Amino acid sequence: MHASLVRRQLGTLIPPKVATPKSLSGGSGASLTPLVEFYSKLPKGSAPTSASGGIKGRYFEGKNATAAPLAFTMLALFGLGYTIDYHKHHKNHAH
Repeated sequence: MHASLVRRQLGTLIPPKVATPKSLSGGSGASLTPLVEFYSKLPKGSAPTSASGGIKGRYFEGKNATAAPLAFTMLALFGLGYTIDYHKHHKNHAH
């Protein structure tokens, strides 16, 4: 594999250099202006609180509580059981 091909493939994984050693050693604060502007636009303060994670928090608690996952699970188990039973007993045997 060629080095340029590896660099191109890994280019999305490795972040670009925002503050290079050359710009840091220059001594002027003007070269870091884009970096300062980027960090000044980020939200400040604590992160917003979210509902408890997982299926229980998403479907069974809070204002959007629903029993859809339970109903879907029951319907899926019934469909799977019926399909297995059909292929075992009814597909090749006349009644």
